[in-house]
Amino acid sequence: MKSSTLPFFERFAVKVTKATGRPVAFLMACLVILIWIFTGPVFKFSDTWQLVINTGTTIITFLMVFVIQHAQNKDSVALQLKLNELIAASSRASNRLVDVEDLSAEELETLKKFYIKLSELAKLEKNIHRTHSIDEAENTHQDKIRTQDESKR
Repeated sequence: MKSSTLPFFERFAVKVTKATGRPVAFLMACLVILIWIFTGPVFKFSDTWQLVINTGTTIITFLMVFVIQHAQNKDSVALQLKLNELIAASSRASNRLVDVEDLSAEELETLKKFYIKLSELAKLEKNIHRTHSIDEAENTHQDKIRTQDESKR
């Protein structure tokens, strides 16, 4: 999708999260605080002087919550789609995991126990070459090539 076709908030959120995630943004925020601190004596540390920083930081924080949440939601969906693609592409993976984020807490706990058991069994091997060998990687790669060649026919 071209950036010009994205809704305004989408474009705005992308620009804001990129800009505020840089070290320069942090340094600018520190500079604002330092300026505020050094102007304290000028304004005799008045209530208005304190209110300026409190109001400013509250407004910025309030607005940034929505921008950051939007970026988080988008990243979460993208990550879920990537994981779903990996699950769907693997013949050994369970397709039940494609919509795992929609399962109940009890169902997730059951799945977690399954993977904990797998991890415990792998630890019992005491030999990483048995559970993660170069030969296994090469075999997996050859299987993928063979599957792709078969699907092209």
